[in-house]
Amino acid sequence: MISHLTVILGLQLLGEVITRALGLPLPGPVLGMVFFLVLLVLRPAFADAIKSTAQGLLAHLSLLFVPAGVGVVGHIKTLGSDVGVILLAIIISTIAAIVVSVYAFTLTAKLMGQSND
Repeated sequence: MISHLTVILGLQLLGEVITRALGLPLPGPVLGMVFFLVLLVLRPAFADAIKSTAQGLLAHLSLLFVPAGVGVVGHIKTLGSDVGVILLAIIISTIAAIVVSVYAFTLTAKLMGQSND
């Protein structure tokens, strides 16, 4: 399990280093996830080996949101004056994400020949 976590965090670090070194407008962890996806595709045996570690992380995923919640509470006075704009942005982005997801799912189903038409 430790070796699998080391690989995951190492790929995240690699993504961060490359992003900062090249000045890319992309978060380092996202680039690290791309590297991780490439690794999983190229080495299916590694995907099977890391499955239990990934399931363990996913089981405790809610704990990863605690620091973000603490940050929000810590800056509540700063957010107070902009609460209306923030709520509007959250609502609009949520609706946009749902709409894009529906279209992506529909397009994927059509491409796979599984449309409900």
